[in-house]
Amino acid sequence: MPTVTMTVNERQVSGEVEGRTLLVQFLREHLNLTGTHVGCDTSQCGACVVHLNGDSVKSCTILAVQANGGKVTTIEGLASGDALHPMQEAFHEHHGLQCGFCTPGMVMSAVDLLSKNAKPSEKEIREWLEGNICRCTGYHNIVNAISHAAQQGDAA
Repeated sequence: MPTVTMTVNERQVSGEVEGRTLLVQFLREHLNLTGTHVGCDTSQCGACVVHLNGDSVKSCTILAVQANGGKVTTIEGLASGDALHPMQEAFHEHHGLQCGFCTPGMVMSAVDLLSKNAKPSEKEIREWLEGNICRCTGYHNIVNAISHAAQQGDAA
């Protein structure tokens, strides 16, 4: 079995995996980072979004061996101790979640958006989130949260 080594949330990690092990499985089952959710197993819902080498990816579509040597950030890696990341705070303040299942993927996607486009329009936010499904909120408060974080300027 191959051994993978990567930096996850600023910490060097290694583990033996089968070649077919998905990145989301490695994060959840090997590293116990369960904030990254598995929602559909078909790359449709976006609940599994993490950052790989600075870009948002659906971790259910990436093999762990493909991330070997890479830098991965999960939802657990955004906060600084007890202080929420500004995007997490914006989701909290603007009620951008209900059940919370899609929230980690939404937050990770939103952080990536603002790293590439610091002042997106509402239309650009909605287009960016097309690969993320929320079954609860209707997206209105999610878009408001991302807009607010963009206006604050420190959520990328």
